Amino acid sequence: MIQSELKQLLGNHTGLTRSDLVNFLALKTGLTRVETKTVVDGLLDTIQEVLTMGTKVELRGFGTFLVRVRQPREARNPATQETVMLDRRSVPVFKPSKALRDAVDQALDK
Repeated sequence: MIQSELKQLLGNHTGLTRSDLVNFLALKTGLTRVETKTVVDGLLDTIQEVLTMGTKVELRGFGTFLVRVRQPREARNPATQETVMLDRRSVPVFKPSKALRDAVDQALDK
């Protein structure tokens, strides 16, 4: 039932936007769009804030958001073939849980 409601909400879109997510959650929970937007924005802001502190966010059954450090390395500009040095940097990553991976695999194998 949820998938058909999501398909109807998405229409011809190729992805789910923040606005789509707020609208769907408002319909599903009975909260107003303003309340739902506040909750969604609060969740995303909190995840971002925790990641900027270098701490991971673990949502059991869904996955883990964490920060990985990429070491400095040489790279090549494909247009000019010029070699450039990339600095060390921290990047946010998402590691899905086994339950999420299995659910997606089963749903998309049909």
